Amino acid sequence: MDVDGGGGSSSRFSTTIHITALDGIVNVNSLFTLAVFIGLAWQPTDPSNSLVTDPNCVAGQNIAENLICFHVYSFSSFLFSSLVALSLKQAIRIAKTSCDTRRLSIFTFDLCHVNRNALRVGYLISAAGSVCGCGFLMMALVNVAQIKLGTLACGSSHTYGAVVPLLIFVPLGLLIYVFFVLFAFSR
Repeated sequence: MDVDGGGGSSSRFSTTIHITALDGIVNVNSLFTLAVFIGLAWQPTDPSNSLVTDPNCVAGQNIAENLICFHVYSFSSFLFSSLVALSLKQAIRIAKTSCDTRRLSIFTFDLCHVNRNALRVGYLISAAGSVCGCGFLMMALVNVAQIKLGTLACGSSHTYGAVVPLLIFVPLGLLIYVFFVLFAFSR
């Protein structure tokens, strides 16, 4: 990645902000991965975990199976995203061996030749993994709500009260995240 980025110009840009952004991706993915592991440690078929009193509204085995599947999909997506981000970070650090260190006032920063196109594609791939992980985690939480509060088919106001905000705010947050990732990609 120590080739200059596209267009043949020898443009240089600070890599410190890129390393910080990649650290942020890895940290957020780590928090979500912790949530996935906590979810996997929970035994969904234990009747003491459910608040459902109507036997017709008890979640079936397929919902519990989907819960586990979505947790595993979420974990694999977050792990993929983190590994891509860590790989980019390592590539930037390797490229820093040929960096110029500049001092501006009280700040010291490194300027390196980094392939911008490769960096952008790596960011997009890492962001796509995070978005998929969030989507799968959201679907797992919908299944948790159905197991704890009753299935959506029963029309329980408690289940809908838990699921509707989840289905509004998470996609909205992901939409904002994707917008800013694409905005950063175009710069």
